[in-house]
Amino acid sequence: MPKPKLAIASDHGGFLLKKFLIEEMKEVEFIDFGTDSLASVDYPDFAAKACRAILSGQCEKGILVCGSGIGVSIAANKFKGIRAAHVESTYTAQLAGEHNGANVLCLGERITGQHHALAAARAWLNAQFESRHQKRLDKIKALEE
Repeated sequence: MPKPKLAIASDHGGFLLKKFLIEEMKEVEFIDFGTDSLASVDYPDFAAKACRAILSGQCEKGILVCGSGIGVSIAANKFKGIRAAHVESTYTAQLAGEHNGANVLCLGERITGQHHALAAARAWLNAQFESRHQKRLDKIKALEE
């Protein structure tokens, strides 16, 4: 069975957590959309690259990381068809997948420890969307129109 292909990106504030997730999550294939160092950069630029890869079909889902996770979440949710969820726990990550069909997970390096972030990412990745929530996703899609 092929590994899921995920986009991953961060700014400088999320670079170390992004690197950790890539090293630890061998169950997925990541396409890394940067950044590549701790040099200061702007998170919207990297969130945009990852979201475009998801929307084009190059990647199935994505993980975005910045210092808090909030900035990348706001940027990602500007893209029609992206449902980005900022999470801080395994439980909220699971719900993001099950209830909200989140196709982008947003994490904050400065507020979520590496191993908690890893557990959250895996919970989100393994969550199965519950179809009983589809009518709500349809309403979100209508808001984008």
